[in-house]
Amino acid sequence: MRQIIECVPNFSEGNDLSIIRQITDAISSVDGVMLLDVDPGKATNRTVVTFVGDAESVVEAAYRGIQKASELIDMRKHHGEHPRMGATDVCPFVPVANATMDDCIACAKKLGERVGNSLNIPVYLYESAASRPERKNLATVRAGEYEGIEKKLQDPNWKPDFGPATFNAFSGNCIIGARDFLVAFNVNLNTTSVRRANSVAFDVRENGRVDPSGAKDAQGEPARIPGACKSVKAIGWYIEEYGIAQVSMNLTNIRDTPVHTAFDACVTSAANRGMRVTGSELVGLIPLQCLLDAGKYFLEKQQRSTGVSEEELIKIAIKSMGLDELAPFNPADKIIEYKLGQRKGKLVSMDLRDFANETASESPAPGGGSISAYCGALGISLATMVANLSAHKKGWDDQWKVFSDAADKGQYLKDRLLHLVDEDTAAFNKIMDAFSLPKATAEEKATRKQAIQDATVYAIEVPYSVMQLSLDAMQLIKQMAEIGNPNSVSDAGVGALCARTAVLGAFLNVQINAAGLSDKQLAADKIAAGQRLADAAQQMETEILDIVRNKING
Repeated sequence: MRQIIECVPNFSEGNDLSIIRQITDAISSVDGVMLLDVDPGKATNRTVVTFVGDAESVVEAAYRGIQKASELIDMRKHHGEHPRMGATDVCPFVPVANATMDDCIACAKKLGERVGNSLNIPVYLYESAASRPERKNLATVRAGEYEGIEKKLQDPNWKPDFGPATFNAFSGNCIIGARDFLVAFNVNLNTTSVRRANSVAFDVRENGRVDPSGAKDAQGEPARIPGACKSVKAIGWYIEEYGIAQVSMNLTNIRDTPVHTAFDACVTSAANRGMRVTGSELVGLIPLQCLLDAGKYFLEKQQRSTGVSEEELIKIAIKSMGLDELAPFNPADKIIEYKLGQRKGKLVSMDLRDFANETASESPAPGGGSISAYCGALGISLATMVANLSAHKKGWDDQWKVFSDAADKGQYLKDRLLHLVDEDTAAFNKIMDAFSLPKATAEEKATRKQAIQDATVYAIEVPYSVMQLSLDAMQLIKQMAEIGNPNSVSDAGVGALCARTAVLGAFLNVQINAAGLSDKQLAADKIAAGQRLADAAQQMETEILDIVRNKING
């Protein structure tokens, strides 16, 4: 997988679409960069832009965006609900794939130096890129906002990390950093009162509120009463375009406080203060796992099975948190993995008819390996259905968690097998690519031979994984045949037949590809291991069908 670093610059313009488009066009002009999201806010007068690429590309794109913003955004005229210091207010780098925090720190420093020197904009580094501890917290760096910059720059303790220590009245300051993935999340309240929204924010955010008793801490500063959620920053504000007040939160560590936890903390606080949460709003993108976890959380609160599809979990999360209250919520646009196109392969994205037609065409792939993986996916899907039906069966409420856990495992196995539907075709293509390598010289022949062997080993590992997963599926199928809803026992039986076909079908692929290995011992070992799995599958099928027939026949 290529290196992917995310960059999320926040520009102080949320109303003039022409200016926003010129900035995003500058960003998109860099090869190797993918623009994922542009999220303007009228009341905040601020646009959050999200793009990804390798280290070199994202730094260049960020510079071009900051440069264009410095030409078009006059901070002397800027007003908005959100705190800000400059035309490009903040510009963090975030590691996504094959990238470390150190890589992102290097990006921040490289960009900061270039912005400071070339654009004459004072630059501060924050979060993991901070040059000193007191500059780590964004709120501390941004204290005083644009209006306080001139005074702040006179303080030697606030000399910029890069650029001149003089006030740039047109562009203000720029804050550049490196951080973990941050989720910007706003919760809607049935009030127009900023003071009451702030009271909820103070209840929720980690920093809490100043102790009204006047007590002092060990350093002699006003003591604080901490809020309910760790790694959460929050303020209350009024959004004129929606006519409501919101609790605006930054979740800086979604392991400490997941989105659903922050949402429910707001629900509790609002209720205690005579208000209601009516929905929420996601600013920018969110990792898929956040919504999957949220969907499971809300299903568990209802004591319902969490072993449902990815799409259903996302739907539950959206509806439970009202993410579509203010605007339609399209997962394809808001989930980072979907935007990067990392989820579904070509084959599993087809409808049933197209998949059958593709299989029946003159192309050699997809073939038996992909079909075996799909059979396995169908088999475990039937067992998962039985688990979900059993979890919701009247009179079985005390067993819902057992069946929910079974359905969760079934969903995992199903998704892994669906992935292998496309991966088997990819393995076949690797072999074809290796055979097409040049072989004019001795060196080329050696390279080609090794590439063929490597591709062949992979073409064995994929169907072998299908065998393992499908045999695991049969264990779950047997459990559902034994304890699941008796009205669905025939479905468990059909699932067993599908899974057994998957194991034996994939074994044929293991055998035919092992015949092409030059390492005969490795080939023999793989065939022997595959035979053990095949034998176990046939034995398991017999056991499951005996259970099914006994239950059907009474």
